[in-house]
Amino acid sequence: MLSAAATEVLAISLLGGMGLLGVLYLGLLLLRSPFTPVQSFLYGLNILLTRILWGARISGRLPVAPGEGAVIVSNHRSSIDPSFIALATDRVVHWMVAREYWRIRILGWFFRVCAAIPVSRGRVDTAATRSAIRLAQNGGLVGLFPEGRINTTDRLLLPGRPGAALIALKARVPVVPCYVSGSPYDGTYWGCLFMSARVRLTIGRPIDLSEYYGREKEREVLETLTRRFLMEIARLAGAHDYPPELAGRFCQPGPADV
Repeated sequence: MLSAAATEVLAISLLGGMGLLGVLYLGLLLLRSPFTPVQSFLYGLNILLTRILWGARISGRLPVAPGEGAVIVSNHRSSIDPSFIALATDRVVHWMVAREYWRIRILGWFFRVCAAIPVSRGRVDTAATRSAIRLAQNGGLVGLFPEGRINTTDRLLLPGRPGAALIALKARVPVVPCYVSGSPYDGTYWGCLFMSARVRLTIGRPIDLSEYYGREKEREVLETLTRRFLMEIARLAGAHDYPPELAGRFCQPGPADV
C-alpha cells in the first residue's frame, strides 16, 4: 500500500494532469472556434443571461450552412434582441448599429469586440453598406432591423427600410427572417439587465432572392422585397394578413437601436 504522503502526491499529480488536459482541451476549442477569446467569453455570458434571466427559448438554429453568407432580419423590441438571435448560431452576426452609440465608451468597446458595423443615421452610409455587402459576400452573417429603431408602440411592426434588401441583392445571399417576442425593455440602456422575461425566438425559412439579382438599383424591387421581409416576420408572429408599410424616407439601411 502507498503511504499517506505518496497517496497525496499521486492525487495532486492526477488533479494537475486533469487540469492540464482541461486547459489543452479549452485551448483546442478556442483554436477551432469562429470566436475570439473575448467573444467566446461574452458568448458564454450571453447564454447565461438569455437562458436564465430572460428564459429564452428558440425554435431552432439559423438555417444557414457553415461558410455561407446571409442577411438576418428581425423585429426590434429591445436593445438586446441580437442576444437572442446569437443563441441560434455559433457564428458571429455582424449587426449594423447606429454610429452615435459607438461614442459611449463601454458600448463602443462591446460593438468592436462583437464586430458590429457602425452606420450613420439621416443619410445613406455608403461605407457601412459596402462593409456589410463585403462581409455577406465572403460568407458572413449580417444582421439588420428593417424598422430602423426600437418599436415602442402597440403596432406589430414599424414601417420598413430597404437596407436588408439592398445588401442581400448586392451580396447575392438569402435573407432569414426572425421574430422575437417578450424582449425586456424599459427605455434605458441597462434597464433590461434588471428585468425578468420570457423570450421566444422564432426563425423562418431563408428567402431566396435569386430572381431579383442584378436589380438592386430598382426602387420597386427594393420596396417589394422589404414588404416581403416584413410580411414574413409578421407571419412568424402569427399575423398572416399583416399589411406592411414602408418608411417615409425609404433610403437608408436600418441600424440596430439601443
